Amino acid sequence: MPEAQLEDSGSGLAPAGEGWFVVNVRDAQWLTSEGGDKQPSGAECAFESNAAPFEQLGVRIHVLPPGEPNGLYHSETQQEAFLVLSGQCTLLVEGEERLLGAWDFFHSPAGTEHVFIGAGDEPCTILMVGTRVGDWRVRYPVSELAAQYDASAVRETTEPDEAYTEAGFEHSRRERPSYWSQLPWA
Repeated sequence: MPEAQLEDSGSGLAPAGEGWFVVNVRDAQWLTSEGGDKQPSGAECAFESNAAPFEQLGVRIHVLPPGEPNGLYHSETQQEAFLVLSGQCTLLVEGEERLLGAWDFFHSPAGTEHVFIGAGDEPCTILMVGTRVGDWRVRYPVSELAAQYDASAVRETTEPDEAYTEAGFEHSRRERPSYWSQLPWA
């Protein structure tokens, strides 16, 4: 297997093609949704690129400022795993709230409804991992609990674009977040 070349996309390095590579989080490509007119959903480092998507396993680091959801309350047909690396967040899971802090791990079997909300007084950093093997589907239910955090779908749907457009979420763009200096690797 050849080594993939890394290219700077304007917000950090990402693979330009298939192959193995090593990149530090501080040097990798970042996306943010802050600064727009719509609902933000944090910042993320996905390590992959459109030129070299990861076929079997999605891995990313997601950063949430206090009060900000990472997206909409949802369930997927694939299992996921989450590890809080720093800060605090509120996990909404199956209609319940759980406060998580550094080194708390959440296993989400297929079909588990969930979303994360930044908590505390500093950004929360979460390692997120999910399988990409098999038939992937998602469902966005209407949730009164998630609506308290602006993280509920307006109406139940299985279409991501529809759910996020109706809920008024900002699209991510290639850029490091304004709170970059507060992050563990800065």
